[in-house]
Amino acid sequence: MKISLNWLKQYIDFDLSNDELNYLLTDIGLEVESIEPFESVKGGLKGLVVGHVLEKEKHADADKLSVCKVDVGTEILQIVCGAPNVAAGQKVIVALVGTQLFPTTGEPFEIKKAKIRGIESSGMICAEDEIGTGTSHDGIKILDEKAVVGSSVADLFGVENDTIIEIGLTPNRTDAFSHIGVARDLVAALSFRNKTNFELKLPVSNLESEISYLKSEFSVEVENKIAAPKYLGLIINNIKVEESPKWLQNRLKAIGQKSINNIVDITNYVLHEFGQPLHAFDLSAIKGNKIIVKNLPAKTKFTALDNSVIELHEEDLMICDGEGNPMCMAGVYGGLHSGVKNETTAIFLECAYFDPKP
Repeated sequence: MKISLNWLKQYIDFDLSNDELNYLLTDIGLEVESIEPFESVKGGLKGLVVGHVLEKEKHADADKLSVCKVDVGTEILQIVCGAPNVAAGQKVIVALVGTQLFPTTGEPFEIKKAKIRGIESSGMICAEDEIGTGTSHDGIKILDEKAVVGSSVADLFGVENDTIIEIGLTPNRTDAFSHIGVARDLVAALSFRNKTNFELKLPVSNLESEISYLKSEFSVEVENKIAAPKYLGLIINNIKVEESPKWLQNRLKAIGQKSINNIVDITNYVLHEFGQPLHAFDLSAIKGNKIIVKNLPAKTKFTALDNSVIELHEEDLMICDGEGNPMCMAGVYGGLHSGVKNETTAIFLECAYFDPKP
């Protein structure tokens, strides 16, 4: 299991070296397999600054090249640029001479002073794939006009440096399958060994005051109460599916999770924060205004989120809609047709306890 040190420190204040943290966690039964540095963008976007293109002239000896005068805050640089979309007045990303770039694909390379078709060039105006923040190479990345000339691009993109702790958990330590679980153990160990009280700072929510409980015709029926002793859900309306904020993307990326969208990402965040799985269904895809938790006949076909078709076993516990259509294999696979989409405006948020025994 991967634990982010930055994330862990949201719940407990401590100042331990990597070696001290390694020893303490292992000593209390959370065996550390590795401690590695992490950058949300490889290279940390060091040496990249916001530039302002003051002038753009056509290169005398190359139809597809432009000669630009770019203000980088401390000086005005002459940069030869081959991007078709560069223009005077733009705020752009400039790699200064000596900067090491880590592109999305290919090997790292260093920016050097050069003569391009006889014209001196001191730096590079960058596309997003050239700095490792995306895959587009259609042209240079154009920044918001409010970006401050000469400021760090790393700050602009919210680049985060972190330390990732890989813990080899045994099956009996499910209490530590989360950041808060590990924080609880650290609080206890540090308090005991230092003979002082370390505080566990749990998240506080005032959501209860914002919830209005409305009568709803939506219902939940659990047919197999042995396999699903507890099944809860909440309808959330008026949502907008979009990209997650950078801090959330960085938290998930640090522990090896891919960012999908704000709704899916927050369910994954809560899973790794509290150790409690959540699942979001597109409310409009739930036919019959009802959830039924039950087993289906053997060899029933179920299409998972990745488009794979699974032939069910009679013991597979399924989350079905009111017409008995399978929408999710409980705690295992989400279904393709009931998953959150860009057009989703309301969700049914599942929070359940499923019998862990095979």
